[in-house]
Amino acid sequence: MFVHKIDEELALKLVEIQDAERIFELTDRSRAALKEWLPWLDHTKTVEDTKNFIQSGAESFALGKSLNCAIVYQGELAGIAGFNEINEAKQTAYIGYWLDTEYQGKGIMTRVAGALTDYALTERGLNKVEIRAAVGNEKSRNIPIRLGFTEEGVIRQGEWLYDHFVDSVVYGMLKSEWRSEKGE
Repeated sequence: MFVHKIDEELALKLVEIQDAERIFELTDRSRAALKEWLPWLDHTKTVEDTKNFIQSGAESFALGKSLNCAIVYQGELAGIAGFNEINEAKQTAYIGYWLDTEYQGKGIMTRVAGALTDYALTERGLNKVEIRAAVGNEKSRNIPIRLGFTEEGVIRQGEWLYDHFVDSVVYGMLKSEWRSEKGE
């Protein structure tokens, strides 16, 4: 079981089937806000859909290709974060995340993304971490900016959101930069 303690009130844990009801509850109650920027909400209509997501993530984790974690804030599941993809050939991990609206504005996601970056670059020994966010998604874009990531460019029409494309901004952090950020 993967558990990564971030600080006294925050941890990441591998998502498990028994988390499905809580994760679906968070998804459902934050559906309108999440749907503005995330393309999968129409495919998550039941607890069973969430269980399928968890099972698929567990299979991908077993192959070393991704890591889906529940964000545990003060003992409660608050959202999902992890590596949507781990590409060993490129030595790159791609961070994805979402947080229930009740927990936003507390600095949770910046701490989570920082911990995931540190884990990928120091413990996993990867060379790069990327975070992508829609151009208009200021909240999500501010996270890699606060962590010192470099804006690498914009992928035009990088993601399909239900009925339109959005441009995606790519942020990257290299292992050599992260160590210098941490004073190592």
